[in-house]
Parts: sequence; C-alpha cells; structure tokens
Amino acid sequence: MAYEVPVTQARAEFADLVNRVVYGGERVVVTRHGKPIVALVSAADLERLDAADEAAGQQSAHVIRLSADAGGPVGHGDTPRRSLGIAAEHRPPAPPSS
Repeated sequence: MAYEVPVTQARAEFADLVNRVVYGGERVVVTRHGKPIVALVSAADLERLDAADEAAGQQSAHVIRLSADAGGPVGHGDTPRRSLGIAAEHRPPAPPSS
C-alpha cells in the first residue's frame, strides 16, 4: 500500500519522502485536491515497471532526470538532451470590472 501526501506537504517534505522510498521501501503517491497526480517509487520498482512494459510489447516510459553536474535535464538511455519547456509566471488577479 502507498503512503499518500498532498502536493503542498510533499514539496515541504521532499527529502523525507525520498528517504521513505529509498530506505523504507515505501511508495509515495502525491495528490492534488485528493486525486493522485504522481508517485515516488524506487529505482528498482521503476526498472520492474519498464521490464513489464517491454514484456507486454508496449513502449517503455520516457524518464527525465535532472543532472546536477550537467545543469539540465538528461534523457534516459541514448535520448539526446532536451529542454522541458516548462515556465511559470505569476499574474496578479485582474481588477474587478465595473
């Protein structure tokens, strides 16, 4: 069974959640508004999922890792580096119309 945690709590406790996965063997499901949006699983679990996908004849999931020394995203396997193209901008609310 997986441990569920809201995304706001996961952001604040990320290092602790990683430790639960790595050292405790747990799976962590991150939720937003009570709905699962992402899961933290061990590298061994990911390898098993990839092997199961390949055995089923499906295309395996593409994994993006952040490389601290390379300074950007690195594709899994022989996939060339690419930008994720994610950007966020805070916009204040529009003034009420009269």
